[in-house]
Amino acid sequence: MRRTTSSLLGVLAVLALLVGINVLADSRLANVRLDLTQQGLYTLSPGTRQVLAGLREPVTLRLYYSPALGTRIPAYGAYADRVREMLRQYQQISRGKVRLEFYNPEPYSATEDKALAYGLQGVPVDASGEQVYFGLAGSNMLDDERSIGFFQSDRERFLEYDLTRLIYELSNPARPVVGVISSLPLDGDARTMMMMRNNGGLGGPGAPFISMVQLRQSFTVRTLDAATQVIPPDVKVLLLAHAQHLSEDTLYAIDQFVMRGGRLMVMVDPQSEAQLALPNPTGAPPADTSSDLKRLFDAWGITFDATHVVGDLTGAWRVRADPTDRQQAVDYVAWFNIRDGLNRDDPATADLGQVTVATAGAIGKKPGAEITLTPLLSSSPQSALVPLSALKPQPDPAKILAGFKPEGGPRVIAARVHGMLHSAFSGPPALAAGQKRPDGFPAYIAETAAPANLVVMGDSDILADRFWVQVQDFFGQQQLRPFSDNGPFVANVVGTLTGGDALIGLRARGTSQRPFEVIDAMQRQAEARFRQTEQALQTHLEAVQKQLTELRTGHGGNAADQSAVITPEQRRSIDALRQDAVQTRGKLRAVQLDLRRDIARLENEVKLADIVAVPAVLAFAAIGLGLLRRRRRARARR
Repeated sequence: MRRTTSSLLGVLAVLALLVGINVLADSRLANVRLDLTQQGLYTLSPGTRQVLAGLREPVTLRLYYSPALGTRIPAYGAYADRVREMLRQYQQISRGKVRLEFYNPEPYSATEDKALAYGLQGVPVDASGEQVYFGLAGSNMLDDERSIGFFQSDRERFLEYDLTRLIYELSNPARPVVGVISSLPLDGDARTMMMMRNNGGLGGPGAPFISMVQLRQSFTVRTLDAATQVIPPDVKVLLLAHAQHLSEDTLYAIDQFVMRGGRLMVMVDPQSEAQLALPNPTGAPPADTSSDLKRLFDAWGITFDATHVVGDLTGAWRVRADPTDRQQAVDYVAWFNIRDGLNRDDPATADLGQVTVATAGAIGKKPGAEITLTPLLSSSPQSALVPLSALKPQPDPAKILAGFKPEGGPRVIAARVHGMLHSAFSGPPALAAGQKRPDGFPAYIAETAAPANLVVMGDSDILADRFWVQVQDFFGQQQLRPFSDNGPFVANVVGTLTGGDALIGLRARGTSQRPFEVIDAMQRQAEARFRQTEQALQTHLEAVQKQLTELRTGHGGNAADQSAVITPEQRRSIDALRQDAVQTRGKLRAVQLDLRRDIARLENEVKLADIVAVPAVLAFAAIGLGLLRRRRRARARR
């Protein structure tokens, strides 16, 4: 009786202890999280925490999600759970500055009307045409709005970046100012337009570069004089696009802009094809089409060789050859499309299809430089450096191709540069006699207070219309037909730079859909074995069918032999071949069935191990611990 009472009291004590633990965990540990995923899917980056900590006014985020989407496509259901979980983390870290609202936009409801009003995208999931939604709408206290029309599964790696950027833009609603210094007529050339009788349409001679027109749609672009000595304080990003022969005062202004934490995007070029195509009053092409920032690059640890261009066999443009040559078109390795060389882990390039470059130079890092260089655009392994002299005065694509030997692996065409930088100057440049400093002239700073963030490119022709877009007239209206993503690339890079360190530091993560890597490898091995058997059987079947055809139509298979009399021996051979063909087809079906059966068996075994084996191990471990404690108690009683 006493033992029963003790056991009952022990059970009640355990229950009370469990209830107490749950109450304590609910009150004290509700916000404690442990991310055990391999890629840290549920751990927010320092950049996101910085943006959320800097919120001054509340931001309201409204998630519109149709449960029918997750029912029909379970992968989207898991993705929606991840989005909700991440939004709740944003709310928690922001200390209530991020307000969350969740909606189910049922068909023909007022909620669906609001989702459409915010610009969210409805997608049909079946033949009935019922629209489902999975998007986010955000607003601030000034009623500025930003939205994500639909959470595409192929952008799940950039979920944190997209959410943080949306919140950042709502907390900083003013359009960022981008300063531009260039030797190219990016905003158009009125004289050329008059000479070529261009009425101001897009893409015509002398018209503004379309890439700049698109850039102005998202940012406040301010053109700065090439001799400027002061970068305006409201300029968030400075774009140097083939800026030639900059004075020492201008280089000092750029250097100090970076030392003070300004964001810089540099486009240097061994040879600007856009400048080379500009009309010259004498009719001769311009002799000076190169640009470099050697003084600044040397101090910052960046290398760029303006005497060589990168040639690439992969993606090389087919251009018209010499009219006297039999070959009408030839690969011009100095102009090429970049596809595989796009950085798929950077938000600026992850969604692009291809970027076209022309007579581009290679970017590198000086030995011993304390910077990190992350490629954005790279040539393929089938690339090499070509002396710029081989392209002058007029390039011969066939001759260049004949002497081209790929070596040295991929070259970096564009890259992010991150790190502590030292000034290229020891102080302000000396004043000439009678010269005065302009207002706002920057005081000297020897080095950056925090790691700088730059983007350096070895090509400025990325901006030129001819290398990425065609303008066509459609019943009196001009339509753009891009064949490369140069314009979006430039806008994306500037967009990441305007977000500052917080957004630049965000990178791609993994997805919540993790495949069975072990079983996938087993599937590939099993399929390889069965495909070999299948190929042998298929070859045998084709040989049998060929023999049948010869026996039926005569030895030569000619139409003239169709009337030939089939002998009893030939009839027996035909019957035997038919039987062989039937048996071979049966073996093929059996092989395919075995392939599916083995793959299903392997998958079931792995799933069973994951579902049953782990709990079983834990259960046996718990039983073992219980038996061990029981033995210890028994020994203690003795």
